Amino acid sequence: MEQLTDLKAILHSKRANIYYLEKCRVMQKDGRVLYLTEAKDENLYWNIPIANTTVILLGTGTSITQAAMRMLASAGVLVGFCGGGGTPLFSGCEIEWLTPQSEYRPTEYVQGWLQFWFDDAQRLAVAKTFQQARIDYIRKVWSKDRDLQAENIFADDSAIVAALDGYATQIEQAGKTGDLLQREALLTKQLYRYAAKATQHNDFSRDHDASDLANGFLNHGNYLAYGLAASTLWVLGIPHGFAVMHGKTRRGALVFDVADLVKDAIVLPWAFVCAKEKMSEQEFRQQILQKFTDHKALDFMFEQVKRQALRENE
Repeated sequence: MEQLTDLKAILHSKRANIYYLEKCRVMQKDGRVLYLTEAKDENLYWNIPIANTTVILLGTGTSITQAAMRMLASAGVLVGFCGGGGTPLFSGCEIEWLTPQSEYRPTEYVQGWLQFWFDDAQRLAVAKTFQQARIDYIRKVWSKDRDLQAENIFADDSAIVAALDGYATQIEQAGKTGDLLQREALLTKQLYRYAAKATQHNDFSRDHDASDLANGFLNHGNYLAYGLAASTLWVLGIPHGFAVMHGKTRRGALVFDVADLVKDAIVLPWAFVCAKEKMSEQEFRQQILQKFTDHKALDFMFEQVKRQALRENE
């Protein structure tokens, strides 16, 4: 019975739900967390299964009560305020995470992380391992996802094989983090080019401020990946500032490192596919979250970060 009443019984890596809410009020009622939507003739209450939820994003027109925050904290749910559609309204405005402070988190992972982090060579080795894992994940996801294959995106296409094999070789040859970042940017450009061609976006150019659907979906999907990465690091107790690849002067750079494990495999191709289908922002978000679940993206992030944090103990 204790297991049934324990709000943290479900591991974060196994939780099914990420909520994005707008124009509603989140509250506690009768021992449950609900969100209230106000319709013209009636108010509607909807239940949030907090024990099976990783993140709640509060968008435009939302509010939350102190009692609801207390329950969410007891279940270890991350809460964030964000701009419309799940992403910040301004590029300089980060999601502000409200992290539960009511429990002790593990210390072994941050201690293991710090054992190698101050050594440049070891930090580079972990960055290389992350990049190899990223390549393996692209191959795995693109090989088994029949929906992607139906859109002419294949892991065994000669262009993709050459790009991934070439990058794998360059990873080994990289002598410093700057080299790795440079070669990673080239790989991403190759993947953009391939996905754009497969989905008839022949004039595509990556621009974070562009208003076309493909660029907008890439931005949106990347922020969802950042949310998963931030959740992973928070649960494991590793501060976001201890990056292995992105600039050490950026406060949340480790979030970008961890998000990169899954972005190219899932967000990149589906941004182009959904843009071709002219999906709405909500439909794209549902598609990406479903693919994160199908391919166990959160599990994969946890596995990779834990493995590197405990590498000295293997």
